[in-house]
Amino acid sequence: MRAVIMHGPGDVRVEDVPSPELLEPTDAIIRVDAACVCGSDLWPYRGIAAQTKPRRMGHEYIGTVEQIGSEVREIAVGDFVVGSFMASDGTCEICAAGYQSRCAHVVPMGSVGTQAEYARIPWADGTLVKVTGEITPQRRRGLLAASDVLGTGWFAAVAAEAAPGKTVAVVGDGAVGLLGILAASRLGAERIVAMSRHADRQALARRFGATDIVEERGDAGVERVKALTGGYGAHSTIEAVGTQEAMQQAIRSTRPGGHVGFVGVSHGVTIDGSDLFYSTVHLHGGPAPVRRFLPELIDLIMTDQIDPGAVFDLTLPVDDAAEGYRAMDERRAIKAMLEF
Repeated sequence: MRAVIMHGPGDVRVEDVPSPELLEPTDAIIRVDAACVCGSDLWPYRGIAAQTKPRRMGHEYIGTVEQIGSEVREIAVGDFVVGSFMASDGTCEICAAGYQSRCAHVVPMGSVGTQAEYARIPWADGTLVKVTGEITPQRRRGLLAASDVLGTGWFAAVAAEAAPGKTVAVVGDGAVGLLGILAASRLGAERIVAMSRHADRQALARRFGATDIVEERGDAGVERVKALTGGYGAHSTIEAVGTQEAMQQAIRSTRPGGHVGFVGVSHGVTIDGSDLFYSTVHLHGGPAPVRRFLPELIDLIMTDQIDPGAVFDLTLPVDDAAEGYRAMDERRAIKAMLEF
């Protein structure tokens, strides 16, 4: 089968690799309908995250079940499914508490690689959700977004306790930040401040529910958020980047007693203990438990109540995956969808 392989920084190729096989009785094999490039895939692409050997890429996916293991009960061959970027058993105490991304037996789908024609899904019953109804092109894009960036943005908004009457600030205008805006809007936030310098992303932010745009960064951005909130800062802030500057901007943009939901994959982030102590903010985040939200998100997509697939502004055949990486790295695309 064809699969996307990263050989090193800036070196993405599509190559023939062996098709996956069932390894455990709880596995399923799916024929991947579409996958995509994630912002987190750009860390190794840029050489920021270490990589010592070629590796399969991808952790976002939708597709049709081709095979199931002997212990799979909840899905069947022929089902069209969406799965989380973290495979989880669905039965341990951590899963039961709603934190499937930290399941006691978690398998990161990035270790499997879903930018490929077929993929093995560990813990199929705990990871995959069946989709029923007509899958239009718009819904198809939305379902793919649900596999990671929509669920991650949703978790960020929930972790930040976005709610009616609150002002939400969003640091980061990539797909996760933009869908965090959509989530905050659905959760009833009164005011949503998108921190973005790019006109195309600002337009999509407003489409998703942003009421204000702040182009400044760092201390200047913090002061603009405070100026918009009577000097207090946001009640809720979403951090969707993963850098030191973004985390500091998020914490300092939040009022005392407020909440920061952080979902940017952390690279070089350190928080001074004294700064954190006197900020008096709540911090909650990490790898999003997308599986917790998938049933609700799929229903919203399949009933056309939300259109998260709008973040895909570049669609390519999988053989052109390298261009998808380049376009996102150069910020010519918000998110690239790969079709098979």
